[in-house]
Amino acid sequence: MDGGGLRLNMNGLDYLILALYFVTVLGVGFAARRAIRTSVDFFLSGRSLPAWVTGLAFVSANLGALEIIGMAANGAQYGVMTVHYYWIGAVPAMVFLGIVMMPFYYGSKVRSVPEYLRLRFNRPTHLLNALSFAVAQVLIAGVNLYALALVMQALLGWPLWTAIVVGAAIVLAYITIGGLSGAIYNEVLQFFVILAGLIPVTVIGLVKVGGVSGLMDAVRDSKLGEAGLHAWQDTASTDNPLGAQWIGIVFGLGFVLSFGYWTTNFAEVQRALSAKNMSAARRTPIIAAYPKLFIPLVTIIPGLVALVTVKGLGADKGDLQYNNAIPLLMRDLLPNGVLGVAVTGLLASFMAGMAANVSGFNTVFTYDIWQAYVRRGRSDEYYLRIGRWATVAAVVIGIGTAFIASGFSNIMNYIQALFSLFNAPLFATFIIGMFWKRMSALAGFWSLLLGTLASLATYLLYKGGVIGFNSDLEESFWGAGIAFVTVAVVAAILTPLTAPKRDEELRGLVYGLGGVDLKGDVLAGDAVWYRSPVLLGVIAVALAALFYIPVF
Repeated sequence: MDGGGLRLNMNGLDYLILALYFVTVLGVGFAARRAIRTSVDFFLSGRSLPAWVTGLAFVSANLGALEIIGMAANGAQYGVMTVHYYWIGAVPAMVFLGIVMMPFYYGSKVRSVPEYLRLRFNRPTHLLNALSFAVAQVLIAGVNLYALALVMQALLGWPLWTAIVVGAAIVLAYITIGGLSGAIYNEVLQFFVILAGLIPVTVIGLVKVGGVSGLMDAVRDSKLGEAGLHAWQDTASTDNPLGAQWIGIVFGLGFVLSFGYWTTNFAEVQRALSAKNMSAARRTPIIAAYPKLFIPLVTIIPGLVALVTVKGLGADKGDLQYNNAIPLLMRDLLPNGVLGVAVTGLLASFMAGMAANVSGFNTVFTYDIWQAYVRRGRSDEYYLRIGRWATVAAVVIGIGTAFIASGFSNIMNYIQALFSLFNAPLFATFIIGMFWKRMSALAGFWSLLLGTLASLATYLLYKGGVIGFNSDLEESFWGAGIAFVTVAVVAAILTPLTAPKRDEELRGLVYGLGGVDLKGDVLAGDAVWYRSPVLLGVIAVALAALFYIPVF
């Protein structure tokens, strides 16, 4: 890709802001290193962090390429319908994770999501999930790294491969040095830096188009038309910008894809597992849900502004791809100084996203693959070293997968395809196994495997022209739904034919058998009524529903 036309006009002040940020990031990594004495310190921060830290890290870990570049691209391509990824496609699942699933994750003291599957089902299911998760994380890390490289290419005019390698080296440094604590404390810092970078883009963009009313008028006159300003209009059919019906949005995105991502993706769940007690762990995703409600203001609105101000946006190749909506606005709208803050915020978002993928990978590789199946019974120091080498391996592989992501003009479509393939069947296996104690270990393995293959087959048949969908996103919605149904059918067929696990083996892992202490080691200050996970969760879901009213 030729980035010459996208080159940002940075000056000394902008570079100074950027340099200060990188120094701070590395400093946080070195500061966190002092607290690392065991593998649990490196991989799970010693399970010692307060809820507000883990909550902000939880949402920041998701503020990577998917959120910033991908959602702005979707805002330009699909309009206001992109809010579905937040208000129905994130918040309810985040609340469900905190209220319903975290007691089982945190209470069972598992170190990862795959380890839960080993306890609930068996070792083959555990290994299958560990391997598929590891593959998914390096693929998604490549997306974040590619987006990071795009901005560095625009910033410095470097070739894409140089920008990818340099961006990877920065992330590698602070995770290898500071472990999960280094990643989490940097994610808290990055959350505020990201907002500081995106808010000026949004505000100045709105001023340029004449405010909210001016933007709405301009969108009506764009290729999206009136449909670009509504979330649910014309979803009884596929005659809408998203090309999806309401059933695909509600079931495919709002249930299977959303719950599959937020409740079983260890890159996110790991932040909650590092919390200091059960209450903090449960509140972690719920605290994150509140800023998640408002993130569309700084992602979708800039996407719409880019749509109506950047002539020719939406090309398949070159600088005018939808993926470049945010960098193009930064180039066209921001004065020096503010530009430096915005570039820093954008780079912070990609680093946060990639760090989440890499820290999730190194934990699962070390605990669930290497320790469980390759080298058992070694010292804790040995596994700590393996974790650091796994971090290096994840970044190196991520460099390769970044070039896969570069083949997609809208990386959101690529991400959704990955979620429907890896997260949807995993969620179905989890949720059925958690609520149906009779589901056998053998049924768990075959359900997960065949659900994954069903999603993969749907994608390949769509790409081969055998099955027709209106868009890549519609395929991902239906692929996720097909995976979920496949898991349920396979579980229903195999479970009566195979032996279940004994009740005593399942205590604390499934509903109805007890074994989960919801209060556990809760501190006195965590027990007050306004910190109730249920209360906070209900308010967050109610707000998500109310936010739909103006854009219905």
